Amino acid sequence: MALPEELERISRAAAAYGDGRRLTAVLAAEPASGTRRYLCAFEDADGARSWLVLDGAEHVVHERRDARDAVSIAVLCEVAEEAAFPGDLDELRSQLVALRITEDPAGIGEAEDAALALQQVIAAPPQLATPERLDAIGEAVRRLERALDPTAGSPFTTAMRSAVEVADALWADVESSYLAPLQ
Repeated sequence: MALPEELERISRAAAAYGDGRRLTAVLAAEPASGTRRYLCAFEDADGARSWLVLDGAEHVVHERRDARDAVSIAVLCEVAEEAAFPGDLDELRSQLVALRITEDPAGIGEAEDAALALQQVIAAPPQLATPERLDAIGEAVRRLERALDPTAGSPFTTAMRSAVEVADALWADVESSYLAPLQ
């Protein structure tokens, strides 16, 4: 089953667990190969957020570690996607083509290839959050950063260092407002 259809199936199942809360998001994660989890966000009438993690069989995940692993990889992949490039990759690619046509500087082909590779790795949502995806985004970003300026530091690396704090903060929120007991 394709990911969009999986997310629809899980959304229907998650809605039943919401106890009147509105389902606002479902993120697919695979913290370990073959261990599919779905981070589900709910909102009540007052705007308060609550959470559940479901497994592929549409059951609530009660194991604290399993839920945390799903939250962590989902957050890290989301941060990586957002931090991958601060602008529009289509626009960057257009600018690189124009630069190649007008000035043809050394390394422009490598920069064009790197921008395309990053765009392909990020791809259109929805995407499955996995450690492999996180690595692929990091590798593609670093390739582009080096192609654009081999002497510059990595803004992506800086952003990813703070991603652990973001993941910890979201986990604290998930844990405190989880709609089922955690063990």
